[in-house]
Amino acid sequence: MKTLLLKNATAILPNEIAENVSILIEGGVISEISKREITADETIDLEGAKVFAGFIDIHNHGAVGFDVNESCKEDFIKIGKFLAQNGITAWLPTFVPDSDEVYQKVVNELKELVKVQADLPIAQIVGLHYEGVFANEKMCGALRPQYFKKSAENIELPKLENGVHLTTLAPEIDNGIEIIKQLVEHNWIISIGHTKADVETLETAKQNGARHLTHFFNAMTGIHHRETGVAGWGLTSKNVTFDIIADEIHVAPEMLKFAAHTKGIENVSLISDSVAPTGLGEGNFQLWGETISVKNGKTQNERGSIAGSVITMLDAFRNMLKLGFSEIEVSKMASANPAKLLGFDKTHGTIEINKRADLVIFDESGNVRLVLVGSKKVFAETRTE
Repeated sequence: MKTLLLKNATAILPNEIAENVSILIEGGVISEISKREITADETIDLEGAKVFAGFIDIHNHGAVGFDVNESCKEDFIKIGKFLAQNGITAWLPTFVPDSDEVYQKVVNELKELVKVQADLPIAQIVGLHYEGVFANEKMCGALRPQYFKKSAENIELPKLENGVHLTTLAPEIDNGIEIIKQLVEHNWIISIGHTKADVETLETAKQNGARHLTHFFNAMTGIHHRETGVAGWGLTSKNVTFDIIADEIHVAPEMLKFAAHTKGIENVSLISDSVAPTGLGEGNFQLWGETISVKNGKTQNERGSIAGSVITMLDAFRNMLKLGFSEIEVSKMASANPAKLLGFDKTHGTIEINKRADLVIFDESGNVRLVLVGSKKVFAETRTE
């Protein structure tokens, strides 16, 4: 079994920053973290560079010109390469509401990629996210209501053979609680979003397994001093977590800080909510049947709504550091907490012995120097001596 050694590393561990350590990787898994002299088949001297757990993006609609709803296997490989270059080591391709035929066609493409992705230099697909298939039409945002499902009798959605499956829904729709019950029975992770639900309905949803909220503050009722709102419930309800778009556009910087500090770092996951134009700069793009403009980092559709973001998890990570959160805190929000939500925190999300070597390494200037997925180099900065 080939071994890889990262020496002279500054490792961002779950509860401490360990300097001048060596990380030994065997068979794609971390086998040792120590300061002793270690030999390996291959050694990389990191010269004090910082090593973080790879980022996990649970809400991503596409990038570099490719939309999840329209992509084939080759398109997903291109998205995956771009994500890997930006420190994302695992992700959930995220559908917006569409026809059942589209879902099946794309899932078939994903199934073919999943069979071979371990040998490719890409962020690994670890499941699927269906956003808003069961949503409140009055809180649709950029989603297309004509594709919303309205019956508990038709909740079958194409799945991968392996991996996690997450869906964002509004519990107040007709049969909403029954839909939650049925999905939970089939091992779906339920996230509440695109919703105007009252507190009683939210509590019932929580009791039946819906304990997470999608893109906090966005497409949900806010906080009022006489009305708790979905956001107020999310901040004050125990055993409820949320994810949030840290582009400083969907949520103001001050509110990002307020939400994370109020809820507690352990309960917050960062997401990109990336859409196809991500990585392409400014301009007009065709997306979801309409023209989307990107200007000054903000997307807008023809109805005037924000239509996703054009950031990566790397951008979210940097924005949260800029706001004053510590490296340990941001690593939890970008890696450990998403892994916990998805149920694979025993193998992903932190730098610990017996966990996958999914790592992102930054140089002294904060640029991505190296990205490993299961010890495979999926991105390496070109360095000149």
